[in-house]
Amino acid sequence: MSPQERDELAAEYVLGTLEAREAEAARALMVGDAGFAALVAEWERRLAPLLALAPPEAPPPGLWARIEATLSGAAPARAGWRFPWPVFGLGASAVAAGLAAFILLRPPTPGPLMTVLLTSQDQSAFLVEAERGEIRLAAVNPRGVEAGRVMQLWALPQGATAPTSLGLVPESGRLSVTPRGIRPEPGMLIEITLEPPGGSPTGRPTGPILFIGRLAAARGS
Repeated sequence: MSPQERDELAAEYVLGTLEAREAEAARALMVGDAGFAALVAEWERRLAPLLALAPPEAPPPGLWARIEATLSGAAPARAGWRFPWPVFGLGASAVAAGLAAFILLRPPTPGPLMTVLLTSQDQSAFLVEAERGEIRLAAVNPRGVEAGRVMQLWALPQGATAPTSLGLVPESGRLSVTPRGIRPEPGMLIEITLEPPGGSPTGRPTGPILFIGRLAAARGS
């Protein structure tokens, strides 16, 4: 692989967007390639703000009881969850079949969309995640702006003639917004421009584009 391909593989491994077979190959490469392992460690450091984009969510009530009922055909347990039989004695195929049946009973949910906003030199600057109508931004390489200017976040859906402002980027580099009138979708352009204090006075970008990226479905989601 070229240096760029190695770097991209390390980034996708840390983001968790690789398919299972690709992720396994990346883990094997880390064991015998100290350089690649260092790349992974560096991306883990740079993408640490991603943790702030995914607030913890408790599993729905009765989840384990539903899984038990699906796997064993028995009534849900009233207190505490445990398998009524030795799992390893049944074999992986029975467990997989039961879990597949359970998953098929659940309504499908759309996966998240993601992009990394890049500079004109293709350097990563911000990580963007969009899910359930919400767009979340986190800086991976915090950058300041010149005095008297601010950064403004914009979204441009495919087919739109003008971008929609998503607000000013705070000094923390983190922003969460649910825009009105547009919905995140694959192909949507996300950009950050340099604007005067308070943001663009026209409702359209007036300054240069600092960072840009396009939303896409996270691989494997």
